[in-house]
Order: sequence, then C-alpha cells, then structure tokens
Amino acid sequence: MWADSREALVDLELGECDRILDVGCGTGELTRVLREESGGTVVGLDADATLLESVAGPVVRGDATRLPFADDAFDLVVCQALLINLPDPEAAVREFARVASDRVAAVEPDNGAVSVESTVESEPALARRARRYFLDGVETDVTLGGDAAEVFESAGLSVVSTRRYDQRRTVEPPYDETAVSTARRKATGEGLASDRETILAGATTPEEYDALRERWRAMGRAVVDQMQRSAYERVETVPFFVTVGRV
Repeated sequence: MWADSREALVDLELGECDRILDVGCGTGELTRVLREESGGTVVGLDADATLLESVAGPVVRGDATRLPFADDAFDLVVCQALLINLPDPEAAVREFARVASDRVAAVEPDNGAVSVESTVESEPALARRARRYFLDGVETDVTLGGDAAEVFESAGLSVVSTRRYDQRRTVEPPYDETAVSTARRKATGEGLASDRETILAGATTPEEYDALRERWRAMGRAVVDQMQRSAYERVETVPFFVTVGRV
C-alpha cells in the first residue's frame, strides 16, 4: 500500500519513536513500513495466530480492546483498517491511548467512497451497486475513514491531523495470476456468491441480489474477453485517512 508514497504518515513522527505498537497487524504490511521509517522497535499484535506467522518478530497475540501491555508502554500505537471492523471503535482507541505515552494513529478507509474506472463499460456502475448492497448488510462502520477524528475526540485524544491517502489498485496487461483469478470469479459470480449472506442481511431482496448477480456474471465475461485480447484495464481508488491524536 505504501510503495509509492509515505507522506501521509509524516505526522506519526516515526523517526522520533523508539517503541511502536501495530494493533491488528495482520500479515505485517504496515509493520514493515513502521520498522523501515522509524528504526525503532515495532511490535505487531493481532488476534489471529495464523496471520502472525507471516510477521517477523516481535509479535504478540492479543485483543485490540484488551491490550496485554502496561500503561505508557509505547511512544506510538497505530492501526490500519482495523477500526472499521470493530463494533465499538472508541473502546479500542481508549485502550490504544492507555498504552501510548505520546501518540495514537489510525489509517482507516472510507469504503463507501471507493471508485472504479474500467474499460468494461458496465463495471463501474455494477461495482457501486454491489458495494452499496454489501455495506448495507455490514454491522460495523466500514465508511469510518474520514470520521475517525470524531472517534479520537470521543476517546479523549487531541487530534493532531487527518491526512488523506488514495490507494490505487491497477489492473493492466500483462495480467498476473491474481487478476486472472479475479476475472474468472466475476464471470462465474463466485465473488458475489460468497457475499450473499452479508448482502441479504441488509435491505436487499433475494430478487435484487439475483438480478445483480446475473448482470455481474455478464460483466465478468466481458472482462475475460477483453483480457484475452490484452485490452482490459481497471483502476480502483480506495480513500484512506490517516488520523493522528495526542494522548
């Protein structure tokens, strides 16, 4: 995610941090960036032991709302794409503030503002509809991104800044294995099928879902056809917001 630019992380003051905690680190993408930019000790924490196997130490298995550390144990506590998945993000931020002696930061997307450009004419509109149906069925606030500052303030932090960072995911020839696999999932409707339960948990009816899936599969076949001619291109832009608060 941070391959092109890390300017949005400037307010984390990573160069001044000796100890950093990356909460919900997953497979360690942000953990590696924090280590490169700070030169300090960065501890990765996640509730999933399997994911932690991909992260070089030090790592700790733990819950974001019950961190297994003493007060003020880290200069900075940070998370990426974690608060959007929590039913009570404020409770987590309060816990971050407890173990942070200086700063807390969150890198969170607004998944409701994702945009898609595609050489397949129907794809952008169908992607918007599928996203709207899906988000309506999700119980947590996956659009939190730009509003994370309000969560910080409610948790008692002084907001230093919020910076926007747009992650652009590009598909263009030559296509890698992931792009080819994704196109096939669109053509078969497999991707939407895996989200059916979540979609129907919202206001979407089974008839609306079936109609979307039929059009989605047709769009997927058009994608596969263009890929066979090396004519398919797609750009998805996901807006992330880097919010920094002082304890």
